[in-house]
Amino acid sequence: MPRVLISDKLSETAVQIFKDRGIEVDYRPGLDADELLSVLGDYDGLAIRSATKVTKEVLDHIAGGKLKVVGRAGIGVDNIDIAAATHHGIVVMNTPHGNAVTTAEHAISMMLASSRMIPQAHASTVAGKWEKSAFVGTEVTGKRLGLVGCGNIGSIVADRAQGLKMKVMVFDPYLSEDKAKTLGVEKLELDDLLAKADYVSLHTPLTDATRNIIDASAIAKMKRGARLINCARGGLVDEVALRGALETGHLAGAAMDVFVEEPARENILFDAPNLVATPHLGASTAEAQEKVALQIADQISDYLLDGAVSNAINMPNVTAEEAPILVPYMELANKLGSILGQVTKTALKTVSVEFEGAASGLNTDPVMAAWLAGLMAPVMASANMVNASSLAQSRGINVSAVRHDRPCDYQSMIRVSISYRAQGGDDVSRTIAGTLVAGSMPRIVEVQGIGVESDFPSNLLYLRNYDKPGFIGDLGSLCGDKGINIATFHLGRRDVGGEAIALVEIDDVPDLEFVDALRGLPQVVRADTLNFG
Repeated sequence: MPRVLISDKLSETAVQIFKDRGIEVDYRPGLDADELLSVLGDYDGLAIRSATKVTKEVLDHIAGGKLKVVGRAGIGVDNIDIAAATHHGIVVMNTPHGNAVTTAEHAISMMLASSRMIPQAHASTVAGKWEKSAFVGTEVTGKRLGLVGCGNIGSIVADRAQGLKMKVMVFDPYLSEDKAKTLGVEKLELDDLLAKADYVSLHTPLTDATRNIIDASAIAKMKRGARLINCARGGLVDEVALRGALETGHLAGAAMDVFVEEPARENILFDAPNLVATPHLGASTAEAQEKVALQIADQISDYLLDGAVSNAINMPNVTAEEAPILVPYMELANKLGSILGQVTKTALKTVSVEFEGAASGLNTDPVMAAWLAGLMAPVMASANMVNASSLAQSRGINVSAVRHDRPCDYQSMIRVSISYRAQGGDDVSRTIAGTLVAGSMPRIVEVQGIGVESDFPSNLLYLRNYDKPGFIGDLGSLCGDKGINIATFHLGRRDVGGEAIALVEIDDVPDLEFVDALRGLPQVVRADTLNFG
């Protein structure tokens, strides 16, 4: 039975979801860092909100433990060290859609509150001052709203702003022109957006590239009298520069829901003129809190029980519906990769996967991840589906996938290839293909362009030999002399008398003396031992 730790406050209904699905769950909100370190390695999953800090130190400490997945009930994952989690093969999930509407509504509310100075007017009114002339606001109708980021939340803000008859502009490098047209927004570069916008609202994650994206230089490019809204992440705005712009009147106002340091008991902005501040309330509605809690409980359960991956930050997603179909293909790709990984010990240049027949219609990303993990695991024990892609990238390996919309010899087939530079300086390539028998059983069908079929037994001899009389007899005699039993024997050749392939299943793990003798047989060009235990 999988075990899950909930270390932040989560809905009781979410706790019950884990229990109802047969997962042992411990609800322990408020664990300090030392307590988390002492227990986390005993759990398969961790469900958190924003309070728990899943740092590199935490993940390094529990390396080799059971933890497989960290689920964040919410969109922001800056309290999780993604790189460290990936390195240790731990899936990181979030719930990007659960609080999107709530956060978008808060951004619109903050924009309106700043435009009409509602918090300041409220404070003045309840103090008995009745200062109508002091709070002359600004209409948003017809104004230009510039969105920095137009993902799930930003696109909802755009829709709501258009309902207020605003003109919406967007800076988002990942937004296509077609999508921009569908949303009815104008796509601009950042400098152009800052220069034209009456309001700038931030909707981007905090990364090295976006940290202080609104700094003194960016603020100087904004229109005099513009307003800034940040309901995304603290750290996107240089707070000192913003304070200066509010004091000089360059910006007419700012609405901040997030801060560099939280909880923000003190902040340089708090007594700045024309500031509206809230304590990170973007996702804080009853509906959103419940929704993201239930979503993360289901996502973690799906992964631990069925292998389905939803809203993962660091690996390809696999829906619950796809999982039963994809898992056999992932196993096939992993084992094909393992063969090439076990027979290739030099640095790779390129790796590729070709999908033919029914396989060409698959969600190929998880299959690619499984293939890379199988390829790299023989030389990097830490390689897995989560980190294989980043390991390949860090080593400069060019990875590609090709779908072939054409008939093939089998209902479906996967062909994997690698290339590398041999010691003599020549480029060398290796290729192997496989299919699924009866829809789920992985099987080798081709090696180096030679048709030869074999399962993936625990111990397999992979032999390249010349198609000459005497080879089978010599091999059988050697196995007999060494006490090694042959279970199955599969042969294939390219031309009569030319190069041939033999895949020989044996019952025992061969020792080095046997392998050396095997390589010394007259007709053997190459001999490798493969293990799929």
